[in-house]
Amino acid sequence: MTHQERVFSGVQPTGNLHLGNYLGAITKFVALQESHECLYCVVDLHAITVWQDPKELAGNIREVTAAFIASGIDPKKQIIFNQSQVSGHAELAWVLNCVARMGWLNRMTQFKEKAGKHKENASVGLFTYPNLMAADILLYHATHVPVGEDQKQHLELARDIAQKFNVDFADTIKEAGFEEGIFFPQPEPLIQGPATRVMSLRDGSKKMSKSDPSEMSRITMTDDADTIAKKIRKAKTDPDALPSETDGLKDRPEANNLVGIYAALKGVSKEDVLKDHGGAQFSTFKPALAELAVEKVSPIADEMQKLLNDPAELDAILKDGANRAYTIADPIMKKTKEIVGFIG
Repeated sequence: MTHQERVFSGVQPTGNLHLGNYLGAITKFVALQESHECLYCVVDLHAITVWQDPKELAGNIREVTAAFIASGIDPKKQIIFNQSQVSGHAELAWVLNCVARMGWLNRMTQFKEKAGKHKENASVGLFTYPNLMAADILLYHATHVPVGEDQKQHLELARDIAQKFNVDFADTIKEAGFEEGIFFPQPEPLIQGPATRVMSLRDGSKKMSKSDPSEMSRITMTDDADTIAKKIRKAKTDPDALPSETDGLKDRPEANNLVGIYAALKGVSKEDVLKDHGGAQFSTFKPALAELAVEKVSPIADEMQKLLNDPAELDAILKDGANRAYTIADPIMKKTKEIVGFIG
């Protein structure tokens, strides 16, 4: 048996979707739907690895769904759903908990960053988060996953888990009709575009984040045109003019970030941006960036608002997506259980 090419990716519904989420992930999702079969998941099981207010969580799930659609993902052609509606994610995660090794999870840098000095107080879910991410991907036999740099380590783990499962259960996998002994394909990363990491507008060395106390550090996907322009106008810069080549952006994190944002919004390379703007002062470049950001983000914000005004329609889209996701996941989950030795 061969595995069909399939893309899986997810976004956490933790509120305040920002430009980093859009440029780092959602724009890539829109492009991929033209060439691949895609499943785009609102990963609400991942979200509760840290405590979420239940009423806010429901709203945040709808917000991510609205962002997917407003950005150009067609829910009739591709599958948009929330993770908790397909029970196979949690079921397969448990099986993979029993395949993955503690030592592998102990090496995950993102857990160390998120748990900080208080790892004894972190939820078990936060620790085993990468196993659930592996289950998300493997449940659909996904072959490709668009990931940012910060998720590459988790995807490597998913590949290791897939390989170990295939080795551990090699005999029953072959008996199930997979002659080459490969039941779970090893997913490949898709890292594209000039701004896979969008940094804070207040500190170019830190990633743009919803948890930053300063609203001025990020452009959210629901900001209106005036707010977007104001945040870019006030973004931190340095006193020098823009360089004419990308080498000149080294050791200039804020300049590098703003050029990267411009490049990603325009769909060009940083080199192309510097060809047009090299030598310009930020007093000239920032208005050009603000105009571009407003042009690209404002229509999405407007469309998101329209969609959010009809929560029942969003819920129906998620339900339909979950039903379609289930039809792919269910036979794979049943086969997994058979391979492991479960009955029924």
